[in-house]
Amino acid sequence: MDGSLLPRRTDPLREMVQRFAEGAARHDREGSFPHENIALLREGGLLGMTVPPEFGGQGMGLSWAAELVGTVAEGCPATALVLAMQLIQHRGLARNTAVPRALRARIAEGAVERGELMNALRVEPELGTPARGGLPVTTARRVADGWWLSGRKIYSTGAPALDWGLVWARTDEASPRTGLFLVSMRAPGVRIVETWDQAGLRASGSHDVVFEDVALPGEHALELRSPSAWAAPDADAVAWNTLLIAALYTGVARAARDWLLGFLRARVPANLGAPLATLPRVQEAVGRIEALILTNTHLIAGAAGGGTGATGLGLMKTVAADNAVVAVQEAVALCGNHGLSRANPLERHLRDVLCARIHTPQPDAALLAAGRAALSI
Repeated sequence: MDGSLLPRRTDPLREMVQRFAEGAARHDREGSFPHENIALLREGGLLGMTVPPEFGGQGMGLSWAAELVGTVAEGCPATALVLAMQLIQHRGLARNTAVPRALRARIAEGAVERGELMNALRVEPELGTPARGGLPVTTARRVADGWWLSGRKIYSTGAPALDWGLVWARTDEASPRTGLFLVSMRAPGVRIVETWDQAGLRASGSHDVVFEDVALPGEHALELRSPSAWAAPDADAVAWNTLLIAALYTGVARAARDWLLGFLRARVPANLGAPLATLPRVQEAVGRIEALILTNTHLIAGAAGGGTGATGLGLMKTVAADNAVVAVQEAVALCGNHGLSRANPLERHLRDVLCARIHTPQPDAALLAAGRAALSI
């Protein structure tokens, strides 16, 4: 990606990412949420950057956002994931003309002026990811002055710091409609259950959120459709979701590569009498890692320019995820036991990068869609 899109090498951003990196190991071990990182993003004005100028934001585009998320991921990928979701959701909500303009303006203002944090809460214990189809169990019941929302969401990234949740739910009508409901995460009836205890991205705060008869104004039902009417993907949303996720895990691979280079230059085995970096086989392996990261960089930059359909974006995310995983695995293989020692960050990078394959679209779905398209089936 074009480094000119983002002041990546300016002191403030470099210092911020370094601070993220310094706290990453502690948050990983504790499984604690990096509130201080979100505060730094807020102070830097980065949480409202994709809000369009008509609502007071900068209207920054996809190339810029991907560059930012990838850079933040070099310091703390959990923080980068929270940031990515923020940029994606504000981009989507601001451009959704089905939502009253006054409501869009109010939410956008919160992000720009106060750094309010938002994410979509979609996944459920029974349903899994909505990308696989099916109706959510979370239900909005119509009442005289609005809606009452009840249900449970899992994998709710950033839950400890969210100001707003975009909750995927069904109505209680005879023919249910589905859509997003805007919920203040501090409203009565909203409860976070700290369930997140995964191998990777341990600091992302992706806990369960329970909604128990949460009262919502009528206008907070943002857009309701019959379930079948959601079948066609929104091209803009697909591009932002796939490319920011690809950029995030490419950032993890870069962090692993950077640590590896330092290790190889400094490590001097007694039987060799020279740094590992002098060995041709090591140089070749590092070259393979460079090739994988370079491929991702150009894939993301090219797709961010537009013109790639949903099927192609799914393939690109799948390839980029695989490349990032293989790059970190290559780094671990070069280091032996040092690569798996918890005293070094490489084993954390490995656990984090493995999460790349979990994000929608998952590999089987992306490959199936591409195969059907190629076969015209």
